[in-house]
Amino acid sequence: MRAVSAGFFAGAVGFAVLAAAAMGAHAQGLVTIQKLSAPLANELVGEAVANCAQKGYAVTAAVVDLDGARQALLRGNGAPIHTLDNAFYKAYSAASLTLARKEDSTKAVADRMSKNPATTVPQTPLPNVTYAVGGVTIMSGGNAIGGIGVSGAPGGNFDEECARAAIAKIQDRMK
Repeated sequence: MRAVSAGFFAGAVGFAVLAAAAMGAHAQGLVTIQKLSAPLANELVGEAVANCAQKGYAVTAAVVDLDGARQALLRGNGAPIHTLDNAFYKAYSAASLTLARKEDSTKAVADRMSKNPATTVPQTPLPNVTYAVGGVTIMSGGNAIGGIGVSGAPGGNFDEECARAAIAKIQDRMK
């Protein structure tokens, strides 16, 4: 009787393993996400800082993944100390605030918010969030994969131009 029970148990376990394998990784509760590789993230911040430097702007650029984790950071020569945090805040905001409404930058978020009617309800500040222009959502295949923030140019619109130019340089390798 024990040999039959052991054989039945082994067969049941084998069947369960095969069924789980057939259902794939999704049945295991795993999530696959895309993000830039470390070399590409470093290249992206380098391109943004170089683009701004060619225009005479000393900036810092930061890249984050969709979790808001810093992937790359580069402070250009002469960039003020506060640009380190501000570039991160812009990247973090571009990666987190733009997803729900399919916006592509902190400028798009700020423009939308400026059109909202005035309210007497106080806003709760969120850590690391800024509505300053200069954060751009990094997209690949129509999906957000992170954010880049640039800080230090004489206006957020110039920060954003440097970020977009850098993304354009590596776009073909984000597959």
